[in-house]
Amino acid sequence: MQAHVPFDKRLKKIVRRHEKMANGVVRTVNSDGLIVAKPRLYRPRFPLKGLLAVLFLGFLFKGFLLAYLGEAAYGERVAALQGGTVLEQAGAWVMQPDPVTMVAAAGIATVLPQN
Repeated sequence: MQAHVPFDKRLKKIVRRHEKMANGVVRTVNSDGLIVAKPRLYRPRFPLKGLLAVLFLGFLFKGFLLAYLGEAAYGERVAALQGGTVLEQAGAWVMQPDPVTMVAAAGIATVLPQN
C-alpha cells in the first residue's frame, strides 16, 4: 500500500489540473522548445468593473442633480416621488441624498455656474 501513495498523489494532481484545463488552457513555449499547456486563470463571468462604473456614474448623476437643483428643490422632488406608486417610491429611495452624493454635489457645485 505504501508504494501506491506517491502514485495516488501524482494521479490526484494530474486529475485536478485536467479539471482546471476544462475551463481553457494557455500554451507557452519554454526556453528548450517544449510546448506546455497551463490552465487558464479563473475570470469571473460577472462584469464587476461595469457594475462599479454604473454605481460611480449613478452617484455622480445624483450629485449633479443635487448641485444643479439645490438641496431644497431636490428634497421636494424626492418627497414627491415618495408619495407615488411603488416604482416611484423605489426611485425616491435610490435618489435619497447620501454622504457620497453630498460630496459629489459639493465638488460639482464648484464647477457649475451660480444662478
